[in-house]
Amino acid sequence: MKQLKDIFDEGGLLDRHLPGFTPRPQQIAMATAILETLEARSTLIAEAGTGTGKTLAYLVPSVLSSQKIIISTATKTLQDQLFRKDLPLLRRALDLPFRASLLKGRSNYLCLYRLKHHLGLQAGHDSRDAVIIERIRRWSKTTLTGDIAELSEVPEESVHWQGATSTIDNCLGSDCPDNADCHLLKARARARESDIIVVNHHLLWADWTLRNDGQGELLPSADGVVVDEAHQFLESAAQFLGTSIRSGQMLELSKDIGIERIREAPEAAFLQEEARRLERLVEDLRLALGPELRREPWETVASQAPLNDAMDALTEQLKRLSECLLPLTVRGKGLEACEARCSRLLGQITSFLVKGESNKIQWFETRKAGFTLNESPLTIDSEFREFQDRQKMAWIFTSATLTHRNRFDHFITELGLIDPRTEIWQSPFNYPKNARLYIPTNLPDPNDFSHTERIIEEAAPLIKSSKGRAFLLFTSHAALKRAAARLPDVLPYPLFVQGTQSKIRLLESFKTAQNGVLLGTATFWEGVDVPGPALSLVIIDKLPFASPSDPVLSAKMDHLKGQGLNPFLHYQLPKATLALKQGVGRLIRGVSDRGVIMICDPRILEKNYGKSMIESLPDITLTRCLDEVTQFLEYSHDGHETP
Repeated sequence: MKQLKDIFDEGGLLDRHLPGFTPRPQQIAMATAILETLEARSTLIAEAGTGTGKTLAYLVPSVLSSQKIIISTATKTLQDQLFRKDLPLLRRALDLPFRASLLKGRSNYLCLYRLKHHLGLQAGHDSRDAVIIERIRRWSKTTLTGDIAELSEVPEESVHWQGATSTIDNCLGSDCPDNADCHLLKARARARESDIIVVNHHLLWADWTLRNDGQGELLPSADGVVVDEAHQFLESAAQFLGTSIRSGQMLELSKDIGIERIREAPEAAFLQEEARRLERLVEDLRLALGPELRREPWETVASQAPLNDAMDALTEQLKRLSECLLPLTVRGKGLEACEARCSRLLGQITSFLVKGESNKIQWFETRKAGFTLNESPLTIDSEFREFQDRQKMAWIFTSATLTHRNRFDHFITELGLIDPRTEIWQSPFNYPKNARLYIPTNLPDPNDFSHTERIIEEAAPLIKSSKGRAFLLFTSHAALKRAAARLPDVLPYPLFVQGTQSKIRLLESFKTAQNGVLLGTATFWEGVDVPGPALSLVIIDKLPFASPSDPVLSAKMDHLKGQGLNPFLHYQLPKATLALKQGVGRLIRGVSDRGVIMICDPRILEKNYGKSMIESLPDITLTRCLDEVTQFLEYSHDGHETP
């Protein structure tokens, strides 16, 4: 077997075959630890600072191990990068014939049944719709994988994909007449035959919940799992170990009943009215939850008579629909599947209305035209321990942000890990030389209404010194909107505001401009990579503490208090620290990158906990002198060394 030093050292395989590769001691140390973990089938938690090269540090030992390894990432974008870019490069560099496959969730694959019978029936019919539908149909005849990401001309969020992909609700499973040609089943078959399987966290947890319910195995048996961007792993777990009932599920059911009725029971016209009545009752329930946008515990509204009446009417209609569909299930698999969905939704709502388990919080969220009813776990440690006990394989968790004050306590406790190996590899980048941490001296408390306005006043000189090339990261959409309205009056640079374009297009536009100012909230705090001179200034409006009014967080805090723990120290502070590290990590993405981090929250210096947050950041030189940072930015822009 090839030795790690022959691969990672200067003059090694990677150095010879990968353009721009630079040997790093942190990378080979990490790769060594991962290979040892895979061989021992043990558990490793590894924090690897930006620039460590953690992707190759886990891919190389995964390939060399000759085991079946699952690589789990946070997003489909990262999945595609690993499978389409990193693994092919590695295969050529190592000259090893390993087999790799990409596996995504069901809704990412073309469904041949729905393509034939549903595409074009659930959306508009103008010329633009017709063009999109025709593109999907043409692509469907040539694609080998059915992965909708291949068809870049149709955005993944397009409503038309609902008519050409399936969900766990509307998939016909083994009863589907197109089962033999199913793209999803073919992708799973390829995964079973592969050495490296690239998935995402959602799929990994979906597999666990399916296996736990005795419904089969989504992912093939593996020898080890590498969880990249592991700081997001917990959020994915909470989604899949809980329950979510969406108004959209019922509206989709109504539309599908109408479509399948025409195909399989055209004489049953009464079904159309019953389905439409379901849609009206879903709208009634949305109105009963109030006109404002809300995210609250269910108990705050559970005793309201109008809401209970709306819930009763909805459940009665689901029951009636199920009774109407039952005699028609013999007419075809479409109506049979609709009846099963109807019964399943009825069961979920009935279960939701019964007080949940003590380890779960019931809550609801309203949007402009919809709602969700949720039941979320307060802890997942026992569930994950059971997952680990059943799957006797190696586990590697890695991210640039897993520690608070160089300790993994929060992550270990939340997952319930027992005696894992832990390692920290600091970034090889020269933060003291190439970055400054600027904390203004005269900003008001972040709860002050004038806070955003004052941020703009304080930030304007820095943005001018950096000639744009700035990210403004906000903890709320309200603050972002206020800043977006004010900035055109004080800055001559092009603004790129979250929500005006898709995230990918917004980021590309920002990079192309070379002097832009991008305003974003949580989605831009992580997973965004702008190396080079296009980004020289990152401004963070507040320390990213989650709102204590959030129903899940509030319940979690009560749970910790009940255990005699301080929820702020044990939960809120570590989570906020990890989020802050992610935001700070947007700035320095390459060895020659230079710039300034501006944190506009005086609490980071005034409160005792602020010291621990600063200690958790890279070793950045801190200053409160405006002249120093504007001069630093001007020199950075001109390509000079720091004076």
